[in-house]
Amino acid sequence: MSSFLSVKDLFVHFPVSRGLNVFAKRRSVRAVDGVSFEVAKEETLALVGESGSGKTTTGRVLARLTDPTGGSATFEGVDILKLRGKDLKEYRKKVQMIFQDPYESLNPRSTIVDQVGLPLSVFGMAKSKSEKEEIVLSLLGKVGLGYADFLYKYPHQLSGGERQRVSIARAIATNPELVVADEPVSMLDVSVRAGVLNLMQDLADAYRLSYLFITHDLSVAKYMSRRIAVMYLGKIFELGPTAEIMSKPYHPYTRMLLEATPKIGPKSAGEIAVRGEIPSSIDIPPGCRFHPRCPYATDICKSQIPPLRDLTKVHSVACHWAERFV
Repeated sequence: MSSFLSVKDLFVHFPVSRGLNVFAKRRSVRAVDGVSFEVAKEETLALVGESGSGKTTTGRVLARLTDPTGGSATFEGVDILKLRGKDLKEYRKKVQMIFQDPYESLNPRSTIVDQVGLPLSVFGMAKSKSEKEEIVLSLLGKVGLGYADFLYKYPHQLSGGERQRVSIARAIATNPELVVADEPVSMLDVSVRAGVLNLMQDLADAYRLSYLFITHDLSVAKYMSRRIAVMYLGKIFELGPTAEIMSKPYHPYTRMLLEATPKIGPKSAGEIAVRGEIPSSIDIPPGCRFHPRCPYATDICKSQIPPLRDLTKVHSVACHWAERFV
């Protein structure tokens, strides 16, 4: 399958307020700091990392909800960062987003039929109220909520899992080609997560969708994706096939994330214990930005930024000492 979404050297830097001190040095939050990746048609790429890694900001740029500082992003050969007017509206029809919090992403004052039906109205996909209701009922059926009484309920009358299913129904209302899913199950009870993940896989098959699936949980990424991109402090540290990264990660940070995943049984030799917390994206460490937490860090790690380089034809890593783990 050929790539239809390509991100190249994407930067998103936010200025930090200096408050009343106008003489203070200008500083910025480097939320995304030179990210590059591709997504093939009908592929799920998981973007994995701790909170503060820049995953959500990357997704928001692709959904055209946040403007980048630099770089490029092309969708089906078109630079999406230059789209305006009707072209941007057409792009929004093709690319939808599922947000993390189903309690915040739905309007508490609007009924479900109005919220799921809003994209139908915006893009002229329903000619009448009755047609909108019919389409919305069909969409709700596809996400497991195919009951007429759901149409005129309000979000507070639904469970968390039901709300997220409504959000998914709204996302697929325009027949999109790409869905940016930002931690879509992290706010849900464990008992309903599997059902929502299975639903998203079924919809991917039915609608021939591609997903950029954002998560901090490698076990969820393993279940959902064909490839994984591991982010840390605005950069991609490792990129490759899911099966390969899960079985033999090259970057110490990826290994640390795997160690943090709950598992049954004794600790294996060579596993890395979780150390410290992710630094502020305002004061990023010099050299490899993971070196303050890395047990293998040397002087070169503290002074030189490791490039994302290919170790195999399909597996890339940004680590000076990655060959140690090959």
